[in-house]
Amino acid sequence: MADEIVLLSIWPSMFGMRVRVALAEKGLKYEYKEEDLQNKSPLLLMMNPVHKKIPVLIHNGKPISESMIIVEYIDEVWNHKSPLLPTDPYQRAQARFWADYVDKKLYDIGKKIIWSIKGEEETGKKEFIECLKLLEGELGDNPYFGGENFGFVDVSLVTFSCWFHTYESYGNFSIETECPKLVAWTKRCLEKESVSSSLADPHKIHNFASGVRKRLGIE
Repeated sequence: MADEIVLLSIWPSMFGMRVRVALAEKGLKYEYKEEDLQNKSPLLLMMNPVHKKIPVLIHNGKPISESMIIVEYIDEVWNHKSPLLPTDPYQRAQARFWADYVDKKLYDIGKKIIWSIKGEEETGKKEFIECLKLLEGELGDNPYFGGENFGFVDVSLVTFSCWFHTYESYGNFSIETECPKLVAWTKRCLEKESVSSSLADPHKIHNFASGVRKRLGIE
């Protein structure tokens, strides 16, 4: 019997895109259901009753929540191809550490740039660049954060890249100027079909953010 896989998410979510990339890396077919976070579906509320957030992966009727937990689940269940986590316990721990760093730092700092009142985004911009520079240092001269192979940390970070244009627009800075190796890494990742087919268009993201800012009275 074939696996039944359903993904609940919203199209601009970098967290939902992570799951899409992981599923694509494994060559898995799935049903995608777009959610409306202003009017959450009964299915989402049933499958994630604790946080009531996307993304949620439903595998044969069983829900898994939180994007990197989902990515790790996908890697463990469908371990026949494209491993995302290394086999060495220390390297696995390091990969989890950096993915956790992205989760705890980058999203919240990025919000300061996009959703702040004009004039207050400078603090967020400074912290955001510092965060990216630290990640660029961890990448070093490797093709990917996983070394020679695209892996767990790459999945965690690459989906933020389709928001880079929006961060730059509202923060008035250039990520390529500040972190050229990181931008080169992004372009390398986008050469992979699993990534390019899973990420939203940066200009659509910008239009989405602009619409939200208008509703919030920021612009």
